[in-house]
Amino acid sequence: MADHKVKVLDIQPVTHNVHAFTVEKPAGFTYTPGQATDLSIIKEGWEKEKRPFTFTSLPDAGVLQFTIKSYTDHNGVTNQLLQIKPGDIFEISDAWGTIEYKDEGVFIAGGAGVTPFIAILRHLYSTGKVGNNKLFFSNKTTKDIILKEEFEKILGENFINIITQEETREHYYGRIDKAFLQTHIFNFKQPFYVCGPDAFIAAILDALKELGANPEALVFEK
Repeated sequence: MADHKVKVLDIQPVTHNVHAFTVEKPAGFTYTPGQATDLSIIKEGWEKEKRPFTFTSLPDAGVLQFTIKSYTDHNGVTNQLLQIKPGDIFEISDAWGTIEYKDEGVFIAGGAGVTPFIAILRHLYSTGKVGNNKLFFSNKTTKDIILKEEFEKILGENFINIITQEETREHYYGRIDKAFLQTHIFNFKQPFYVCGPDAFIAAILDALKELGANPEALVFEK
């Protein structure tokens, strides 16, 4: 797998702890919506600290974009990204990943786990093929919701937010568990796309299987 050095072109805030990084796109670089890359910062002591991040730009765009949540509770790569400025250099690998759009279905995301779905839904929207796809998006508080306005534009009423640590009139309060899925989903034969923390993915997959979902129709990062 080849590595590519790319210059950071722009950085924009998305939420209080999420930023969109736009970087150069290497000549001939290809990926499909939902795929990721191994990224490191070309900075002393960090060159070999590679982490997986999903492309959130469309494949035919002239640049690459990553939408990344920074964790400041430890000095890791995402915390270092807060110091990045235009002109700095990343190293990225060729694209990889098993999250790929199959057909109309239900997307279930926990926090920053929504990032593989951004390019998929943007691509469906740009090609007029959103259809009846739904996104169930779980976050701790309303301020943690990534790209709220854009998802509302793409999905309308099929964008459903679940908040776990803050009660509001606008969103569901609680967790996405078997009871929630049973109440809000009526067809368990359709594809399901699941991404989030490992424990979140495991719990959702177990619940979906118990409710009759086809294991072959469950799309997640293996």
